[in-house]
Amino acid sequence: MIPELNNPSVCMRDPQRVQEILQSMVKAGSNTVQVISDFDMTLTRFAYNGKRCPTCHNILDNSKLISNDCREQLKKLLNTYYPIEIDSSRSIEEKLPLMVEWWTKAHELLVQQKIKKDLLATVVRESDALLREGYQLLFDHLHEHSIPLLIFSAGIGDILEEVIRQAGVFHPNVKVFSNYMDFDESGVLRAFKGELIHIYNKREGALLNTTHFQELRTRPNVLLLGDSLGDLTMADGVQDMENILKIGFLNDKVEERKQSYLDSYDIVLVKDETLEVPNAVMLYLTGNK
Repeated sequence: MIPELNNPSVCMRDPQRVQEILQSMVKAGSNTVQVISDFDMTLTRFAYNGKRCPTCHNILDNSKLISNDCREQLKKLLNTYYPIEIDSSRSIEEKLPLMVEWWTKAHELLVQQKIKKDLLATVVRESDALLREGYQLLFDHLHEHSIPLLIFSAGIGDILEEVIRQAGVFHPNVKVFSNYMDFDESGVLRAFKGELIHIYNKREGALLNTTHFQELRTRPNVLLLGDSLGDLTMADGVQDMENILKIGFLNDKVEERKQSYLDSYDIVLVKDETLEVPNAVMLYLTGNK
């Protein structure tokens, strides 16, 4: 049905099941569809020309708004906790408190830097942040068809929004759930707002926003995009779900993680830096085959 599903980067445990979900979603109509996506390394590239691309946090970490000392400390945190995050031998329960620890320490370090709100746009502009190839088609097509795009991110909402804004695709159908900075009256960072969203508690983030999901009750068909096993719970707030098609980007440590991704995602994209497959699925669902 979708030729792009034959791309060499595409792996599926059960292609028949994928066809069934797609047929059921097409039958229901694109006005019953919503897209729920992660941001860093899902909508943005993992690497470009062999070099790692920055996450929302990295954009700040690598910027001139951060002292060298703070940068070193953030790097130490990354080197300590990232291997834990992607360690397939540890359970999510085991990783949870450690992820909270990582994010909390990182946010405390950033608050100490007295970051100014009006410099964030420049920092994003000067960064190596890149949305995946095909982003324009995805964002514009969803907007044209009035399909909601909910982005759940453990990153920094202010930076994330700026990346989308500067790419010219921050349309009204895009809603972001993330960690937002809290600035004082003179525009200096003093804290982070609300509950911490990290890689393994996106379910809580989703459930805290049930009022938003209630508005989307007429959209029980979900296309979910993620790059970690923690992203699989992002749709847990969706009421009366009918179908969910889960597309996972497997960017790193492919061999040791491939099986767990195949067990969890319907479609796994191995080292694919484009949105070609999600776009093909979206065009199929909206009848633009």
